[in-house]
Amino acid sequence: MTLEIRGGTVVTSLDPPSVLSSADVLIEDGRIVSVGEGANAGDEVIDATDALVIPGNVCAHHHLYSALARGMPYRLEPPTTFVEILRRIWWRLDRALTPDDIWWSACVGAGEALLSGTTTVVDHHASPSTIHGSLEQVLAGVSAPGARSILAYEVTDRDGLDRAAEGLEEHRRFAKDLTVTSTLMVGAHASFTLSDETLRACVALANELDVGLHLHVAEDLADQTDALARTGRRVVERLADAGALTDRTLLAHCVHVDDDEAATIRDAGAWVAHNARSNMSNRVGRAPLGALGGNVALGTDGIDGDVFGESKVAYWRAHEEDASVQPSWILERVATSARFAATAFDEPLLGRLEAGAPADAVILGYDAPSPISAENLASHWLYGISASDVRDVVVAGEVVVRDRHLLRIDEPSSGQKSRAAAERLWERMDAIGEHPFEPIGAR
Repeated sequence: MTLEIRGGTVVTSLDPPSVLSSADVLIEDGRIVSVGEGANAGDEVIDATDALVIPGNVCAHHHLYSALARGMPYRLEPPTTFVEILRRIWWRLDRALTPDDIWWSACVGAGEALLSGTTTVVDHHASPSTIHGSLEQVLAGVSAPGARSILAYEVTDRDGLDRAAEGLEEHRRFAKDLTVTSTLMVGAHASFTLSDETLRACVALANELDVGLHLHVAEDLADQTDALARTGRRVVERLADAGALTDRTLLAHCVHVDDDEAATIRDAGAWVAHNARSNMSNRVGRAPLGALGGNVALGTDGIDGDVFGESKVAYWRAHEEDASVQPSWILERVATSARFAATAFDEPLLGRLEAGAPADAVILGYDAPSPISAENLASHWLYGISASDVRDVVVAGEVVVRDRHLLRIDEPSSGQKSRAAAERLWERMDAIGEHPFEPIGAR
């Protein structure tokens, strides 16, 4: 069975930009066979005439379990600090999650991502009341609409050592359940909720499973304050001493790292997931992007699955701070997200449209007001293209979105059921008080 995307303007690469006019993409057995003219060999054809065909976007840091929190009522005293946001909102929500909630959150979040042109989601999951089997539920939910995923469970000591150990074991158990479109990282929350013993156990498990680590780093100053009080070292130094920094490690945020820490991250070849909108929402500050090197990817941190929207906000924020940041930066960051996913899947061509690459593609009904070329693609991305242009989506050679509708799930029925699940989740959450955990030196 072959699929042909016929006659589109095809972006074969974002960094460096490469654009082919009126090209055909031939796909077989989940991989691209050829890109060029005159394929005319597809059993199934997507007409991409007057459309733009791009590699699927990658969200390099997501929290799918937040999907059912949209519109959630809030009845506690409003939080004024980042730690209070965690204690009063997210650490209450994650404790309320059931297996059903986990599945629906993943399904809704992944479906939303696909409809916005994101084919791969790098997720960081937490459900301390439902740890065993939670990653299996996330995978089942993500797979329902057809997304590709890189999954991790958030190991932390904030809910006790027994649950930290259970989180570690969940990775080991889940490693046996991976599919062609899913892979695993070892997840950890952040330095300020990890003892030395648990941090070392996370590193050891990542080595045992031969995967990378995915953790939050210096999102807020509380992480640095805790690390200094706990160990006399800054967060990145602590991670490096524990062996947590490698070229497979994914560090989310890195807002409050200094120049020495940034250099350590660069030297290790570690990846950084920049989450501009979340940083602005939580008022935690601005990451020193210029110092962090070339491995800066883009994540949404649970806000949604829209990499187009995230990339634009990230660019404007970076350009506001540093005028030397030019539109090409936006394509570099999106391409870096794909390069990270490529390393996690051991698929070097993931994120490109060329022979041999995994067939993840997005067809955009973008009515360009001017010609599109390699030289001006970044400007079209920045000033024109958006998630509303997503028409069709292909993941691993399968059409999962056609004419702006998910094909593998019944959208109206799923929406009704997810809303019902959300209401039940909110009711349970109302019975859960503020989380008692507090970083050292927080007050």
